[in-house]
Amino acid sequence: MGQVRIRVTLQDVADRAGVSLTTASRVVNEGSRRVGPSLAERVNRAVAELGYTANLQARAVATGQSTMVGVVVHDIADPYFSSIAAGLIEVAEARGLLVCISSTAAAEAAEREYVALMRAQRAQAVILIGSRSDDVAGRDALRAEIAAFTRGGGRAVAVGQDLLGVDTVLPENAAGAEALARALAALGHRRFAVLAGPRGLLTARDRLDGFRAGLAGWGVPPGAVRVVHGAFTRDGGYEAMSALMSVREPLPDCVFAVTDVMAMGALARLRAGGLAVPADIALAGFDDIGTLRDVYPPLTTVRLPLKRMGETAAGLILAETPTATAPPGTVPAGTVPTGTVPEPDHAPEPRVIPVPGEVILRESTLPHPPAI
Repeated sequence: MGQVRIRVTLQDVADRAGVSLTTASRVVNEGSRRVGPSLAERVNRAVAELGYTANLQARAVATGQSTMVGVVVHDIADPYFSSIAAGLIEVAEARGLLVCISSTAAAEAAEREYVALMRAQRAQAVILIGSRSDDVAGRDALRAEIAAFTRGGGRAVAVGQDLLGVDTVLPENAAGAEALARALAALGHRRFAVLAGPRGLLTARDRLDGFRAGLAGWGVPPGAVRVVHGAFTRDGGYEAMSALMSVREPLPDCVFAVTDVMAMGALARLRAGGLAVPADIALAGFDDIGTLRDVYPPLTTVRLPLKRMGETAAGLILAETPTATAPPGTVPAGTVPTGTVPEPDHAPEPRVIPVPGEVILRESTLPHPPAI
């Protein structure tokens, strides 16, 4: 028979060190009341000898809050979400917080269930990374669950649209897409198509609307832009481009995929069809994910500082805001924004941190060479 292992308790540590349970707790939990060096050394030696580990669940029950931070993303396989998550994990772990990530469908109902779970686990904070949808009833239910979570002392932050009544890191999707459209029109492109992402997803809608607005300034009416919807995935981009190519109409000068991941799928479909980018058709994306460094031709896109967005979100749950001298989204990598938030009794208005995009023109949208 195997040896039965008995869990070591804090009382065991106190007995081995010859101190009170209160003293042992102050040392192990690094409480505000400090213990003398000799007593602390005895407690730490007892901890090492007995192999004691703190019962975090019991600590959460005693204090009303754990060191857990819940993070929910729509698709952890998408570099957009994983890059943002990497930034916030770096900041949270430096503060001794445990990050628990869940990847859900892009639906408010799934997010609400996750927030409810984090409330039951007495999580310190939740961060929701992803677009809102046009499901108003689902959004209201999510808002109600978040409100219950924050009433219990938790903090909540969103990365996406400012629609949940919490601190929000807001990527300027429409403005970025509008600037991209103007830049592409300035290169001489006039006939466009948009691989517009899922219907009902507000990020896709914002980017489509912004792109149309940018083209309107160059005399391209919104109705002249062909739109094909598809999933926010590589396969979604491949299928949307297939649908575009199947129509018996001349191909556009330029295709805008509303995410880089979709653009990579579209690029694969164009190659499978024997079309060259940009010689036969130009292609652009949005986000500037890290994997674009290995894509040929280099892809024109709108750059968002994804890792910094995660750092900013983590700073918000740690009751910090960007410095007054640093524009939102420009906090140097590896730093945490600083500042002080009023006490909860002051009921401060939720903060919105806008994050502008930057148009990055690369080879994939070079204009067609003039006909000889």
